[in-house]
Amino acid sequence: MTTRSSKGTRVAVVGLGAIGAKVVQALDRGIDGLALAALSVQNPEKHRGFLAGLTNAPAILPIESLSEVADIVIECAPSSLLPSIVGPFVSKGKTAIVLSAGALLEHDELIDLAKRNGGQIVVPTGALIGLDAVTAAAEGTIHSVRMVTRKPVRGLAGAPYILEHKIDIENITEPLKIFDGTAREAAKGFPANLNVAVALSLAGIGADRTKLEIWADPSVSRNMHRIEVDSDSARFSMAIENIPSENPKTGLITALSVIAYLRKRHSALRVGT
Repeated sequence: MTTRSSKGTRVAVVGLGAIGAKVVQALDRGIDGLALAALSVQNPEKHRGFLAGLTNAPAILPIESLSEVADIVIECAPSSLLPSIVGPFVSKGKTAIVLSAGALLEHDELIDLAKRNGGQIVVPTGALIGLDAVTAAAEGTIHSVRMVTRKPVRGLAGAPYILEHKIDIENITEPLKIFDGTAREAAKGFPANLNVAVALSLAGIGADRTKLEIWADPSVSRNMHRIEVDSDSARFSMAIENIPSENPKTGLITALSVIAYLRKRHSALRVGT
């Protein structure tokens, strides 16, 4: 169960990449009802300058120690670390905010662990405008969900699917469709790119029924997503163009989505489900 210290609910953050750094800065500036308790990073020395700039420097701890000092953990780390980050928190009835949503498909035992112990795994809205509408439609019957993603070439470079299928995207001069399949397949082939598709599938009809196209497009500088949903309550489409963060694989709005979620935990007015 989430507890409160004298300064608020205690939060730990794992990772200080493009997303983690912005979330930590927001917590350091102050979010009502929350207190930054600890960080875990692979190489603290690398982040010495950043840490020195914080008003209240948190403890730097190994991942396995975080659940002892925090009530909420925010995962901003490589997907391979997901079980070691999430497991200790949800097994104690605490909350884990997960950005590597694709890894949840490989570790659904974490969801069962949370159920058994009263914990909670939160996948923020992130880059997906209209996720609330999909969640609402899923209370009825969703017939189909299809998503088309277009990304700058550098945002897809090095993806396992591209390497495995020997797809040359470095020299393309026009849009190239590089994938057409399910969200589950995309999560395996593009683990750093398509967490948004997995979030869509978890909110809607599942990873095996959510269909996805991925295009490498040398003419775009933003991550672009278009989603079509057909359900018994509504038929709707949504499109978004995300400005990349310092990491070209991640949209700037992803960090802002986490911060927005944190703010509304103790807000007097909460908009959206």
